[in-house]
Amino acid sequence: GSASSQKLLDENSHVVFEGNQDAHPLLRRVMHDPQVRSFLAAPLLVCTIDHLTPATESQRGGRQIAPMLRLMSGDLVLDEPDDFDIEDLPALTRLVHWAGLLGSRVLLSSATLPPALVQGLFEAYRNGRQHFQRNRGRRPGVIDSTSQICCAWFDEFNQLRADCADASAFTAAHESFAAKRNERLGKAEVRRRCELLPLPLKLGSGREQQSAEFAKLALDAAAVLHAQHHSLDPGSGKRVSFGLVRMANIEPLVDVALALYQLGAPEGMRIHLCTYHSQFPLLIRSNIERQLDQALDRRQPEAVFDLHDIRQRLDANDEPDHLFIVLGSPVTEVGRDHDYDWAVVEPSSMRSLIQLAGRVRRHREGECKTVNIRVFDTNLRHFRKPNKPAFCKPGFETEDFPLTTHSMTELLSTAEREVIDARPRIVSRPPEELEPKTRLADLEHDRMRRAMLVQVKNEVLAPSGLRKRGSAKAGVQSIFNATWWWQMPPADALLTALLPQQQRFRRDDTHKVDLLLRPTSDGDDYELVQLRDKPNGRRGEKEFAVVEISHNHRISDTAVQGLGIEPWGQTDYLQALIELADEMDMSLADCARRYGTVTLPQNKNDDNGWRFHPTLGFTKARL
Repeated sequence: GSASSQKLLDENSHVVFEGNQDAHPLLRRVMHDPQVRSFLAAPLLVCTIDHLTPATESQRGGRQIAPMLRLMSGDLVLDEPDDFDIEDLPALTRLVHWAGLLGSRVLLSSATLPPALVQGLFEAYRNGRQHFQRNRGRRPGVIDSTSQICCAWFDEFNQLRADCADASAFTAAHESFAAKRNERLGKAEVRRRCELLPLPLKLGSGREQQSAEFAKLALDAAAVLHAQHHSLDPGSGKRVSFGLVRMANIEPLVDVALALYQLGAPEGMRIHLCTYHSQFPLLIRSNIERQLDQALDRRQPEAVFDLHDIRQRLDANDEPDHLFIVLGSPVTEVGRDHDYDWAVVEPSSMRSLIQLAGRVRRHREGECKTVNIRVFDTNLRHFRKPNKPAFCKPGFETEDFPLTTHSMTELLSTAEREVIDARPRIVSRPPEELEPKTRLADLEHDRMRRAMLVQVKNEVLAPSGLRKRGSAKAGVQSIFNATWWWQMPPADALLTALLPQQQRFRRDDTHKVDLLLRPTSDGDDYELVQLRDKPNGRRGEKEFAVVEISHNHRISDTAVQGLGIEPWGQTDYLQALIELADEMDMSLADCARRYGTVTLPQNKNDDNGWRFHPTLGFTKARL
C-alpha cells in the first residue's frame, strides 16, 4: 500500500553529513534513502526534537523506523527540556521512556529544571530500562527489581553520582544536589538586580492607546537603565548600551514597535531598534540572529565597537547616547548565547523571568550593585482580556488553574523580585504547602507535578473480572497525564496508538498557512504566495496561489521611521534575497522557495490576511 512506500523522513527534512554513509554493512543494504543513511550514520546528530518524537508517535507507515534506530544506536541529549509546553510533556516522557527501552543514556541540560519534571522523566526512563534489562541484560527473561541506574548531576559548583534502584533513591539524591545548588546560588555574586515597574493602563482602552502608553513606559525604563548600565565607545566617547525589551506576544509587540517609531527618541539620544520574533521569512530571521550573535557576544566587552555595522551607526549620528534595543518575543529567552546590558520585561511566567535574566550580563563577571532588569507589574493581556487568565500563551495560568491576582508584587516574594535566579525553579515546597493561586513559582511546580507524577483519585474501579487500569490498589484510579505511557500495561500503552493520539506532540488546533515571498517576474519587487496541497496531487505536492493583493497588507516605510530612531537590521527583503542567492550560487526563484518561507497561524477572518514589513515581520491584519 501507499503507506509502506512513503519516505522514512519527512519530505521537508534535510540532513547535512559529509561522512561515509556506506561504512555500516547493514545500513548500506537496507536504507536506500541517503538522507536516512546520514541520519543514522552520523556519529553526532544535532536536530530538533521533532525528528525523534516519531519514534513513539507513528500510527502507520514507517516514520518511526529512523528515529527508533537512531535511539537504539546512540545517546539522547535534551537541551532545555523544561522549555516545552506543558501539553508536550507526555510526548517528551514517551521519548525518554523509549530511550531507556532501547538502551540509550539520557542527559538533561538546563539551569531551570523543576524537581517534578526530573523525577517524572527518571521514572519513565527507569520503567523503559527495566524492559531493556529483561531482554538484553545479563539474565534475560528475569525481572530484576534491584537493577540500578547510574545517575549523575553537574553544575558549575559541584558534581554528584548515585546508583538509583528506585524513584525514592533518585528523588533523595536529586533533592540533595538541588539544595546545595540553591544554597550556593544564594551566596553567589549578584549579576542581575530587579525592580517592579507599574503598568498603569486603563481597562477597556483601545489597543492603539495601550500600545502607545506601553511604548512610552518601556522607553522611559530603557532610558533609566541605559544611564546606569552603558559602555563608553573608545573612539568617540559616546555612551552605548545594548538592551532587551521582552514582550509576551507578537501582535502587541509589532504594535509597540510602530508606537516607538512614532514616539521617537528623547533629545540627545539615538535608538537603534531591532524587532525579533518567530514570524519572519527564514532568511530575514537568520540575518537578525547572525547580527545579534555578533553584537551580543560580550566576552571582550569593547570588541563590539569594532563591528562594521555598529561602528558605522555610531559615526553617522552625533547623539551622545546610543541605545541598541532588541524588542523581542519569548524567542529571546532560550537557545541564544546573548549578553545584554539591561532588560525591560513584560512578565508571563517564573521560568521566563529566570531564563531572560540569564541573558543579562551573561558573559561578564562581577557583582552588579544597581538594578539592571525592570519587570512590569502585570502584562498587556491583563488589560485586554480582563477577568481572564493573563499569564498564559505563554505561561502556566489557565481557566482550570487560575491566579487570584495578576500583580507581580503579590505573586513574587521579596527575594524573588529583587534578585532573579534559578532558585525558585529548582527547589519546591512539599505539595501540601504549595500555594498555586497566589504564588507564581508554586503555580508552575503544581502544574508540573500534576503533569509528570502519578496522581490518584478515589474512585470505584471497573467491576471485578475486568482488568484494573492505573494503580493496582482498589478504590483508586490514576489521573490521566504523562505517566500513563509507562505505568499502564504495555498492551494498553506501548502496543497501541491511543495515547499518542490523545496526547499529541505540538498539538495545535490553530490552522497554519505556509507562505512564500517570491520575486515578481520582472525581479523588481516581491509578492506573497500561499502554498497549498495540490488537489488530486501526490503526497506533499504543492500549488502556488498569489495572495499579494488580497492578504499582504504592507506596512509603509514611513511607519518605521521616527525622530532619533531607526531600524537596526534588515530593511530590504529583495536585496537580502539577491545577496543570499549570489552567495549560495542559486537562482533568485530557487533561493526564495528555500529561504523565503514562513508558516503563520491563519487569521480568524481569513479575508484580513497579514501586515508585513521586513523590519517588523508578519502579524495579523485588523481591518
